[in-house]
Amino acid sequence: MPKPRMIQVENINVPGRTSNVNAEKYEAMRDALMQALPGQMPGLTQAEMLQAVLPFLPETLFPNGEKSGWWVKTVQLDLEAKGVVKRDTSGKLNRWYRA
Repeated sequence: MPKPRMIQVENINVPGRTSNVNAEKYEAMRDALMQALPGQMPGLTQAEMLQAVLPFLPETLFPNGEKSGWWVKTVQLDLEAKGVVKRDTSGKLNRWYRA
């Protein structure tokens, strides 16, 4: 079995630190997250984001949404570090939207 392709991700909360993750799952979650997130404020809360990505995920990579919570957070933090996703902290709950 060939080794899975990896991709390096960042974390907005830990500048300068990177991790390597499965590229196929990352890309699938990135695509799902970008479809689910609105393009303007107020955006989605973490709980809303977790539910909103589910219809866009390939069942082969995320059967029954398995491990999608970890992946959505990893991709959200990476995209936020890259400026692709923005966080609104003005309300009681943080909300995210596409930049």
